[in-house]
Amino acid sequence: MRGPSAGGRSDHRPFDLDQAGPGRLRHPPMTSNPAAICNGSRAMRFLIVEDHPLFREALEGALQLAAPEAEILEATSIDGALEQLSATAEFDLVLLDLSMPGTTGLSGIVRIRKAFPRAPVVIVSGHQDPQIISGALSLGVSGYILKSSSKQELAQSIGEALRGSVCVPSAYRALRPQRAAGPARELLKRLHDLTPQQLRVLEMLKRGLQNKQIAYELKISETTVKVHVSDILRKLNVLSRTKAIVEMSRIDFATLAGAGTRTKHDRAQSE
Repeated sequence: MRGPSAGGRSDHRPFDLDQAGPGRLRHPPMTSNPAAICNGSRAMRFLIVEDHPLFREALEGALQLAAPEAEILEATSIDGALEQLSATAEFDLVLLDLSMPGTTGLSGIVRIRKAFPRAPVVIVSGHQDPQIISGALSLGVSGYILKSSSKQELAQSIGEALRGSVCVPSAYRALRPQRAAGPARELLKRLHDLTPQQLRVLEMLKRGLQNKQIAYELKISETTVKVHVSDILRKLNVLSRTKAIVEMSRIDFATLAGAGTRTKHDRAQSE
């Protein structure tokens, strides 16, 4: 069955073949899939974090193939995902789209992994660059699935993750995967030192919000925001908000992909 959606933007209306709204539950169809997975005495529970309604449907269908009796909840933003994770005792798997509203590159993974380090997360993304995949895997996710995969391939990869394997695209497995580029890797380490609230403030700084606006959105005082900003600058080892924003650009998708291209070029030059 599918649980309620959380978070997200008001201009999105959930797409559902049986017209069930986001606050209603729906029983999934039973399947005869021999590879279907169960989890002992309780139904498995999944969280889909995806802002595109049609792809949420595709992921739901793949989950029903992998685990027909599963309970499926949805979130359309990182904040909504954190609310669902806080409100629900345990998830067997979180399926996360990298390109979520209000996130910068890999920052959505950082926020979820920081707040809920034991929650197993699998990335489902359209980004195929090996450096982006390596960067995501370096943050401890349980796998990386391409959105171009068929429903059967999605279900198979989800099954692998549930059995404890790290699922990655076959093209990536065939390469000699490189770790995320040095500057990005160092920044990810420093971001791990930030608290969940500081990560949220940093995202708002990246969006150009001033202290007063951040205080309003987070329902905290401007003084508290100033303390958070000071701690962020200290932990990132930068002297200004502008420098912090520049640092965050190191984990943008374009920057990560560009770093991989430069690494290949440098390696070719040395041969």
